Amino acid sequence: MPQIIPIRDLKASNEPIFVTKNGYGNMVIMSMKMYEEKMFMLDVYSKLIAAEEQLAEGKVLDADVSLKSIREKYSV
Repeated sequence: MPQIIPIRDLKASNEPIFVTKNGYGNMVIMSMKMYEEKMFMLDVYSKLIAAEEQLAEGKVLDADVSLKSIREKYSV
């Protein structure tokens, strides 16, 4: 028989709530705000990893040359 628990009984939390089944981790419940923050940071970290890989491969541009190119392109 399923166990039904009202959401108000879960208590608002700034941390994820881990749900177990038979003593093992089964699910995680978190607020939408926390989920959005986690997804934002995941995106930031993936972009940082990509940037570090580009640096390691030597795929870098001189800042002055890049800014000059942008200014010329957009007539700024």
